[in-house]
Amino acid sequence: MNVSIFEELKKRVLVLDGAMGTMLQQYKFTEEDFRGERFKDYPYSLQGNNDLLSITQPEAIKTIHRKYFEAGADIVETNTFSGTSIAMADYHMEDLVYELNYESAKIAKEVANAFTTKTPEQPRFVAGSIGPTNKTASLSPDVNRPEYRAITFNALKTAYKQQVEALIDGGVDLLLVETIFDTLNGKAALFAIEEVKEERDITIPVMVSGTITDASGRTLSGQTVEAFLISISHIPLLSVGFNCALGAKQLHPYLERLARQTDFFTSAHPNAGLPNAFGEYDQTPEEMKIQIEGYLKDHLVNIIGGCCGTNPEHIKAIAETAKNYKPRPIQQFVI
Repeated sequence: MNVSIFEELKKRVLVLDGAMGTMLQQYKFTEEDFRGERFKDYPYSLQGNNDLLSITQPEAIKTIHRKYFEAGADIVETNTFSGTSIAMADYHMEDLVYELNYESAKIAKEVANAFTTKTPEQPRFVAGSIGPTNKTASLSPDVNRPEYRAITFNALKTAYKQQVEALIDGGVDLLLVETIFDTLNGKAALFAIEEVKEERDITIPVMVSGTITDASGRTLSGQTVEAFLISISHIPLLSVGFNCALGAKQLHPYLERLARQTDFFTSAHPNAGLPNAFGEYDQTPEEMKIQIEGYLKDHLVNIIGGCCGTNPEHIKAIAETAKNYKPRPIQQFVI
């Protein structure tokens, strides 16, 4: 399967799924739904722990994966964006991390295999989603103590390693280190992945996706597009790209800079525009499709999908458009 995704990327633009959180919000799950029978007497509140739903509401997660594949996605992400002991500490569920990631990977892989069996000419893939955690290794959370760090590189590496091992055991085809706002956090995840690969003597494709936080064109930890790329290019990657924070229109110039500076495949999964005053995303599938088509016309991407505010309708519109364009050709590395 690892060889297949490289081969598929040479043939066409691959489509990534949309937002898991956006879809889960439609279920309006209550505290009792999050708990399920297994955690009905848990002493802490669990509402909002979306990763836990892979255990307590697995059918909902399967249905969401299925809807994205039906919409035309080639790759779905596991429901594990917050699947580290660091993020799970908010719910006092650090001990559940391996199971959460393993079950999430199994669920996604089961659905992917079913679709690949039905249409083998369009193989489907599962990306193990590895989020940035809720702590940053580069910046102090205390303005009065600029030297202070809430987390260390080694603590991040250890947490990521546990997640990576579980995702691989659960059957993912590739790993996606995404929404990187602090490149040092991202490097800890990549270090953990390389360690697991070496210990197990395996290879697995790795996608990296950073996030440009505002019109400054920098990550939260202050890096430009070029600096971010240089910081992670020592790792053998499947792709590098950007997601979240910005809509497709706002992301375009930064993606253009990235695409011209790397010989990796490139990816983008922007938000459905910018949030309104209520924090909601109003951009329609048609509006987003038009903006995404600009990426395709300019040959900026090899993998395209959606982030916050996107649903299967957005992905369907993007997938139908992507069929009309050739993938970005891989250039000679120029940095």
